[in-house]
Amino acid sequence: TNAISDIYAMGATPLFALNVVAFPTKSLSQEILEQILKGASDKAAEAGISIVGGHSIDDNEPKFGLTVTGIVHPDKILANNHALPGDVLILTKPLGTGILSTALRKGFAGDNDLAEAVKWMKTLNRAAAETARGFEIHACTDVTGFGLMGHLSEITRGSGVEAEISFSKVPFMPNVRKYAEMEAIPGGTKGNYDHYSAFVGWDERLSQVERYMICDAQTSGGLLFSVHQDVAVNLLQQLHQNGCPAACVIGKIHRKGEGVIMVSK
Repeated sequence: TNAISDIYAMGATPLFALNVVAFPTKSLSQEILEQILKGASDKAAEAGISIVGGHSIDDNEPKFGLTVTGIVHPDKILANNHALPGDVLILTKPLGTGILSTALRKGFAGDNDLAEAVKWMKTLNRAAAETARGFEIHACTDVTGFGLMGHLSEITRGSGVEAEISFSKVPFMPNVRKYAEMEAIPGGTKGNYDHYSAFVGWDERLSQVERYMICDAQTSGGLLFSVHQDVAVNLLQQLHQNGCPAACVIGKIHRKGEGVIMVSK
């Protein structure tokens, strides 16, 4: 759903998709490939689009993705570089898919943890995007592989502003802290922390685990909106009513600047 999410993050409507598949036909069952393709078809149908074709190669490592085409009026494109001082930041999904996935591979996580991560990864950003169309959104991005800090820094640096967020306000999936403390930290999450800390002012009270948590690399994460504070209350109410129960304010755009993000406890 990441590819579809990119369309939603721009304020666009998806039109159709193509499958892109790499699959080891000699070592894995054809049934597995059929299940992968069915899953993609089901999510495309949920988004209201068709998969009209695709490309495939034989590869030792299975890989799958979608290329998605969408449409949007040029005057209604949601950019990620128009955030303004006085805006608040709204995140629509909790964080933690990277850490939970790593905990699963290490044998720490149980079925409930897997179900929680899968539930959020399967949740399209369609409801959030369609709800946002009724409001003036200054900036928007989806939170995926670069994590919250990476994608938020694209907004702050592109907009020439500084942001403040509170760790205590950021939503996380259940047991994320527990597994992070057990060192189930994916390489992508550590890479995000190492790279994007150049743009972040960390509260000294935040532990290393908490810093990794807020940099967690996401698969099919939520949308991050920058909206004027007067809009935020109504937008949140509509998000909650339209199937985005985890949506919440995590911080604000503080002032003009060079893109620094201050993270408080």
